[in-house]
Amino acid sequence: MRRRSTARRDTDHDGAEGGLIAQLRRPPGGRDARIMMLAQLLDRTGTGVWAASSVLFFTFVVGLDAGRLGLMLGVGAVAGIAGSPVAGHLADRIPVRPLLIACHLLRLAALCAMLFVTRFDLLVAIVAATHLGDRAAKTLEMLFATRVAGERRATYQALSRSAANAGYALGAGIAAAGLAVGTRGAYEVLILANALSFLAAAVLVWRTREPRGHGRLVAAAPDGSAPHGIGPDGTAPDGIARDGAAPAVKGPGANPWRDRGYLRFVLLDIPMNLDDSLLNVGLPLWLVHHTDAPHAVVPALLALNTGLVLVLQLTVSAKVCGPRRAAAAVAWYGLFLLGACVLVAVTPEHGPWTATATLLAAAALLTAAELVRSVCSWELAVSLAPPQARASYLGVAGISPSTQKAVGPLLLTGAVMAAGPLGWVALGTGVAGLALVQRRWALRRLAAVLPVPALR
Repeated sequence: MRRRSTARRDTDHDGAEGGLIAQLRRPPGGRDARIMMLAQLLDRTGTGVWAASSVLFFTFVVGLDAGRLGLMLGVGAVAGIAGSPVAGHLADRIPVRPLLIACHLLRLAALCAMLFVTRFDLLVAIVAATHLGDRAAKTLEMLFATRVAGERRATYQALSRSAANAGYALGAGIAAAGLAVGTRGAYEVLILANALSFLAAAVLVWRTREPRGHGRLVAAAPDGSAPHGIGPDGTAPDGIARDGAAPAVKGPGANPWRDRGYLRFVLLDIPMNLDDSLLNVGLPLWLVHHTDAPHAVVPALLALNTGLVLVLQLTVSAKVCGPRRAAAAVAWYGLFLLGACVLVAVTPEHGPWTATATLLAAAALLTAAELVRSVCSWELAVSLAPPQARASYLGVAGISPSTQKAVGPLLLTGAVMAAGPLGWVALGTGVAGLALVQRRWALRRLAAVLPVPALR
């Protein structure tokens, strides 16, 4: 126990010591981690290009009306929900690297096909394939990270998110240059830029080594042996998983779809991802339709979010380190999101400067919620899963953000905004309450599967 407490303090210290650049030079996982983060940077740069230009491309180049565009994006979101569990299921049987390379190549082929296809039904299939590959790739990146980083996975996740946000920001800047030109050729160049980012990511993934521990997500010791006191099945002699979580499940038959406790976590984690839709859909629409704040504030909201994540993600990850801290911090997510919703509800309709300041404050609180959520959801998804079946379990956990992306915008536009300020307060209150439920349940399950910490 004493050894474990010391290791935990060392982990916290490692997560906080040094700045972002120093941590990127020596990330958990070493060489392979650096290569994978570079691949994610390039991947997200291309994704940022596409996110900033896709709606305009489909509207002004392809000629889709709002109804068909909404239908196509909705089908894509549903396909994305399937991507995570499919990837997790396959990762229990096939090495992670070739699966991730296949996802990048699938997205590459889909985007290239988009340059030549104009039929709506084919475009729907292409967008669905893109979303499927995107969500599957994110799940496989999570598996890779957890296997190479071991107990320092929170630090890896912070560095990974910082690299991803830098990529999104860079991609948005590239897209702005192309959109300023506005010709069909400019849009096609942007699509090719995104496709090339997938090709570059696939090449970089090919240069990494397959992480150890097929079916187990425990990083090896520097000498290649198992961690101290850990057997070849990822558990200590008493059967407790020392890398963070649940009892070992003998054999390959653990099925997350039959684990009602884990499915409860996944279900409750859906509203714990609503900050994404609030920032990207809720705040911009509320600004445009219910305030006289300048429309230029919309990119400022996203820029504020990106900047705060880059600066603070590593610090937050160091503070919320370990499964118990992650479970306890879920309540903060609900509190931050409630505060943001209240600010939106009281945003004045008239007075551009006051409205701008209020919405910027709401965006800051949503970013705080995002910072907490990114650590808590990641850590609990890993820690609550049996060590021998975590690939399948993490695939199911990936359903939460995918479902939120499909349902969240509809909830905001169809119910919350229709109800006005009271709708925002009700949404924030509901999420805060569910966060307390998630916190209580996660702590209870962790208490059943983790040893009691040693008293100092």
